[in-house]
Amino acid sequence: VVFATELIVSELLTNAIRYGGGPIQLRLIRDRALTCEVFDGSSTSPRLRRAKSTDEGGRGLFLVAQLADRWGTRHTADGKVIWTEQSLDGDAPGL
Repeated sequence: VVFATELIVSELLTNAIRYGGGPIQLRLIRDRALTCEVFDGSSTSPRLRRAKSTDEGGRGLFLVAQLADRWGTRHTADGKVIWTEQSLDGDAPGL
């Protein structure tokens, strides 16, 4: 779970810095599942795509979708939240 969480957080924060607006916030919530939320000031929703083998970018959100059990976007008055959920029982998806 640690490796997947580090990768998810890295990808979501990188996207927020590159494509979103400030302020950017990260929140991790441990309950029945581990929820990761990244808030940014942009209202633009991310788009999941499959990068071609010759593309240098575009794989981040695809990796997030593979590592998380669920993910999505929630719009707020000040921007959006990209969230993921990961199982804590050892049955989490992996690479």
